[in-house]
Amino acid sequence: MPVCQKCKQKWSWSQTVKKTFTLDQKITCPQCGETQYFTHQSKLKSASLNALVLLPLLVNLLFDLPGILVLSLFPIIFALIVTLHPFIVKLDNSREGNFFL
Repeated sequence: MPVCQKCKQKWSWSQTVKKTFTLDQKITCPQCGETQYFTHQSKLKSASLNALVLLPLLVNLLFDLPGILVLSLFPIIFALIVTLHPFIVKLDNSREGNFFL
């Protein structure tokens, strides 16, 4: 779970999900109101985790599974990504070192 760099408070899972699934690059700490940003490493891990959404398509190419089975894998993988995402989020006070602004 992310930790605020100013007040050192650990965010809850639900707070992290609410704050991270937005299009804004700035994330406001729910405790102290300080503006935080994703670290570069956190963005790379998040992108890797999001690439798992394409896994059912790769499995379908290799094993030629029925379409309904492949389609049923998408919501399962999406739920897995939403569940795991808050655990890989790390925050920083500045945009310094963040390449994907």
